[in-house]
Formats: sequence, structure tokens, C-alpha cells
Amino acid sequence: MAPDPVPANAVIAALAQRRWPLLMGIVNVTPDSFHDGSRFASPGDAAEHARRLIDEGADIIDLGGESTRPGAQPVAADEELRRVMPVLEALCGAGVPLSVDTRQPAVMRAALAAGATMINDVSALRAPGALEAVAGTDASVCLMHMQGEPRTMQEAPRYADVVGEVTAFLEARIGACLAAGISRQRIVVDPGFGFGKRFEDNLALAGALPSLAKLAPVLVGLSRKSMIGAMTGRAAADRLAGSVSAALWAARRGAAILRVHDVAATRDALAVWRQLEGEGR
Repeated sequence: MAPDPVPANAVIAALAQRRWPLLMGIVNVTPDSFHDGSRFASPGDAAEHARRLIDEGADIIDLGGESTRPGAQPVAADEELRRVMPVLEALCGAGVPLSVDTRQPAVMRAALAAGATMINDVSALRAPGALEAVAGTDASVCLMHMQGEPRTMQEAPRYADVVGEVTAFLEARIGACLAAGISRQRIVVDPGFGFGKRFEDNLALAGALPSLAKLAPVLVGLSRKSMIGAMTGRAAADRLAGSVSAALWAARRGAAILRVHDVAATRDALAVWRQLEGEGR
């Protein structure tokens, strides 16, 4: 018997019931994502890795067919669909919500029709037609702040008040979603660590997580990023300990979803932390 499909509002339900942050496992069907531990050229390998992350305790799988690392070149919608759709279709019976990391409305529409339950958009649904692609469904959406475009965003990012500017942007995008018919309970926000941000900008936003969480549930993506490298002096492949530490820090400050490469290590760290804090007793 085929497994029951995951409901379109599964992320909303999981957020409502959570006692600790949900873990979003990263699966990139790309040749050029910054961390090779989440980068797969073959749809079959990507699906196998996703199943491994689910076994390790991932609450959500985030599939991406376009790298948005600093300096990355854009990918045509047809190519992004070619990369993502076979993996999405292979995982639709895996029993967890599936998110698709895309900024292209054509990819959003196809992914949602095929069973995705969340759109994770680094452009915060600003592309023409993106709001409409999500509004007519029950799916969740993650609205991320990014200054500029991936290809150039780290060349010279500048802010007068990074927390104020990011907060105002996210408030405006929430407003655009509400006006388009996307209910507030379907919205998650992401301050966009490393997306058009200097090291000091990232630190300021990290400190502002409790205030950002008043806007909507916050997704935090710090796993193996250059911010961790700046703190530890380690390359992406050697940033596990730093990434887990950052995840715990974000969880303590109200993160609702942790987007991570290393699900098992992060889940173990959260479990130990909860026990020591007395939450599991």
C-alpha cells in the first residue's frame, strides 16, 4: 500500500506542536553548492542522502536545484526543474514535509503540484508571479532577506542599521503575503545570514533573533557558513562543531527551524541540551 501523502499544511502543524526547533536537512542537487557534503549531481544520490537525513531525525527536507552561495550564477528554470523534480517525486512518500529552495515561480508551481509543502525563497517571493504561485495553495513559505543577488551580494554589502533594515524588509514581505492571501500562520522568516552581510552584520542579526521571532517563526541557517569559518578559522568541511554550537545558540534564542547539513549531530546536541535543562525529565 502506498504511504499517505504529507498534508500541505504539515509544516504549519509541526510548528504549532514543536517543543524544540524543527530540523531542516539540506539536500542540494547542484554541482556548485559551497559544502560538498550536501551537494549531489545525481537525483538518485540526492534522494538517498535525503532518506539518510530523515533516518537521522530530519523534520523537513529542503531540496535545492540552484546554488545561492556568494558568486553563484543563476540557473534557468528548466534546468532547476530537471534537477529537483525527480528527487521530489522520489521522496513524496518519505513521510516528512518537503521544502523546495527556489526563487523561480515556475519551479514553485511545479513543486507544489508534485507534493512540496513549503517554498524556501531567498528572494522572499519578489519575482513576478511568486506570490500567486504560493497563495493558491496551503503550503508554507520562508521569506528570506538578501541584499543584492547571489552573484554579487558579498562584494560590498553595507547597512546603516542592519537589524532595522532587515526587520523592515521582512515586515514588508509579510504584508505583501497577507495582501496576496497567504495567511500569517503559513509564514516563516529568515534573516539571511551570509546573504549580502558582513561578519558584523551577521553577529548583529544573531543577537536580534528574539525580536525577529516576534514577526513570525524564524528559520536560522548558519550551518558550515563563512561566519562559522571566521570564528573558528576552519574550512567548510571542518565546521561541524562550530555549526552545532551555533544551532544550540539559535535554539536558545527562539529559532523555530534550524536548517542544517548535519542532522544527527545537531539532534543529539539538542537532546542533551534539553535533558540538562530539565525539559526531558
